[in-house]
Amino acid sequence: MRTAVAPLPLPTRPPGRGHPGARARLRRDERGFTLIELLVVVIILGLLAALVGPRLFGRVGQSKQAAARVQIELLGAALDQFRLDTGRYPTTQEGLQVLQVNPGNVTGWDGPYLRKEVPRDPWGSAYQYKSPGEHGEYDLWSHGADQAPGGQGEAADVTSWGTQE
Repeated sequence: MRTAVAPLPLPTRPPGRGHPGARARLRRDERGFTLIELLVVVIILGLLAALVGPRLFGRVGQSKQAAARVQIELLGAALDQFRLDTGRYPTTQEGLQVLQVNPGNVTGWDGPYLRKEVPRDPWGSAYQYKSPGEHGEYDLWSHGADQAPGGQGEAADVTSWGTQE
């Protein structure tokens, strides 16, 4: 005896290539952006860059000033450690290089006092060092962006004695 099996319902065809509206849908999906849409996006990006750009560039100068202050403090700490070991600060002639390399005639030298070589200021110039200094036992400073004494803003001097000239 055979049992009757109910026929399975035929699956409905999803809209696709054989569907009457498929060609119109494919043309709409494949067209991409128009030139006007692209121009609007470019104009919006340009306006955002014009508004945000000057604010970011103004911060670059401030960040270089802050980096110079931090480097001067770190160099000051290394100078203090040198003084603890040798009983004096390096002379102007010895300069900051004595923090990295013992010139051979310094008793008590237990360096190097810096992990890396003596850094340059954020504007690419060497830090200025004088001992004995006019403002303390030593003076350590950077002339800022203009590489000349004094100045305003990013061109202002960054000093170890805390005031800007």
